[in-house]
Amino acid sequence: MTRGPWPQQPPATTAPVSAEPLLTRDYDADPALVHERLRETYGPVAPVDLLGVPVWFVMGYEEVLRVLQNPGGAWSKRLDNWKMNAEGRLPADWPLLPVFQVNNSTFQEGATLNRLRAAWTTALAPFQDYGHPQAQQLEQAVVSHADDLIGVLAEGGAAGWADLAAQYARPLPLMVADRMLGFTAARGEDVVMDIWRMLDAGPDAAAAFERLYAAMTELGAAKRESPGEDLPSYLINAKPDITLDELARELLMLPGLLDFTGSLVCNVVVEVIANAGVRESLSAGAIDEAVNKVALLNPPMANLTFRYALTDVKMGNYTIPAGDPVMLSVAAAHGDPRFAGAIDWHAIRSTRAHLAWGAGPHSCLGQVLATRIAVIAVQRLFRRFSKVKLALPADQLPWRPSPFMRSLRSLPVQYELARVPAPPADTAAAEDSDAQTAATPAAGAASGAASPADEPAGKPSRSPLWSFLRGLRRAR
Repeated sequence: MTRGPWPQQPPATTAPVSAEPLLTRDYDADPALVHERLRETYGPVAPVDLLGVPVWFVMGYEEVLRVLQNPGGAWSKRLDNWKMNAEGRLPADWPLLPVFQVNNSTFQEGATLNRLRAAWTTALAPFQDYGHPQAQQLEQAVVSHADDLIGVLAEGGAAGWADLAAQYARPLPLMVADRMLGFTAARGEDVVMDIWRMLDAGPDAAAAFERLYAAMTELGAAKRESPGEDLPSYLINAKPDITLDELARELLMLPGLLDFTGSLVCNVVVEVIANAGVRESLSAGAIDEAVNKVALLNPPMANLTFRYALTDVKMGNYTIPAGDPVMLSVAAAHGDPRFAGAIDWHAIRSTRAHLAWGAGPHSCLGQVLATRIAVIAVQRLFRRFSKVKLALPADQLPWRPSPFMRSLRSLPVQYELARVPAPPADTAAAEDSDAQTAATPAAGAASGAASPADEPAGKPSRSPLWSFLRGLRRAR
């Protein structure tokens, strides 16, 4: 990473500038090198082409933070403030357009945003406040789901090969989403599979979104008639005037947040495997710190959805014209020498001033929930595995091509399961919540835990999801 003064740049200008494509093979392989090159050429803000659309790519920490906090109200997230879209110049088949047309609180502002965020704060509290019984039950469920997934791996033998992204890190948070949403088991598993199809933006993503929207609308109507101890019911109670359309669109945010969590789990696992000292000293407290450090070094949400200038704004070496979009790069901001150069990388606790959870009016309200799931997921994995080794060199791991996420497409490992029985889920949850007394990873690891097939009647053992996961098993 280049450190030192910026290269000489021309005065701020609104004149047209050439925009180079952002999403290239170089970017997929190592975005940090692309950030460095763009920074050297343009400074903290660079003109780029994003799938055929011109965008200002903001890489400076101070600049990203200023736009996120939006103190003067100079920036909007509403699609109708994008000049290119308002003038009909945005291609109707632009691949990212559906992302911006969801029209939930992610893209709202002002009083509408405040009301929706207040409802979310109230609805998430039972799941994030550990003094609430719902939060304790959810934590036990996370432990149970984690052990179930590891149990599927164990069915193939005490040692083998696994893709920890597809077989563990991604399904675990989406199972949690299923539970929080209050779906029945059969309906919930269909939803999980459609969530994957939508988030992967494959050829059937549009159809999957339509099914998901219909499922969320149906769920909202059912919860309005018969409330339960679940997120839709809590949202309805917190905002009684919410329409079914609004509710369905808001509920679609939860799977996205928890898929982010799955990506974070993968990134933490890579860090733990690659750093023997971190693994040897794992405890609940150390994992908390590992999660925070990975959020700083390799944030899963690398770039954020657009903001639009409401007036001409001087930023970096350019003046952003009113109506132009900026894409804020959290990953690039963390690599900004003005920020990274001030961090003590040898400190026991790394900085909490990073932007992985956002800042300002749209900061992440589910940070506590996502962090806790990630901590439990990593802890259960390294308790249950006695050995884990990357099946590829770290610099050859495959990343999902995405303008927003920095997420592994797969995480291939070779593993060995430890031989001691795993503690019951309720005991494990209590142990995992105690940062002072938690054991090291190998101490409580096990291979003999019950798999979904061994569980009581009513929990599907041959459901599409479990059949899919079992189909991925490979013994060594």
